[in-house]
Amino acid sequence: MINGFDDIQKLSKDNVDIALKSAGAVTKGFQAIASETADYSKKSFEAGSAAFEKLLGVQSLDKAIEVQSDFVRTAYEGYVGQMTKFGEIFTGMTKDAYKPYETVFGKFPK
Repeated sequence: MINGFDDIQKLSKDNVDIALKSAGAVTKGFQAIASETADYSKKSFEAGSAAFEKLLGVQSLDKAIEVQSDFVRTAYEGYVGQMTKFGEIFTGMTKDAYKPYETVFGKFPK
């Protein structure tokens, strides 16, 4: 009877350890996402401000359209690059969160 209780207690402890490792990986991933979001927001604001300053200094409509087109192109490229980074972070976070469970799921017969 006591041996069965010890087994249940060990299993519970192992499950809590696995859950904590998984939660730690998710927390780390969301911290990386928050950091990337802050960096991207800062860069985006600076790029927008620089484009606005350039736009204020133009003398012709053609130059204004060129400045605006350059800004839109670089903003779009930056956005796509940032979304790619987010995708990589989410993928890594998901893999890291699942790793602790691999040992548990590997014990089940196929």
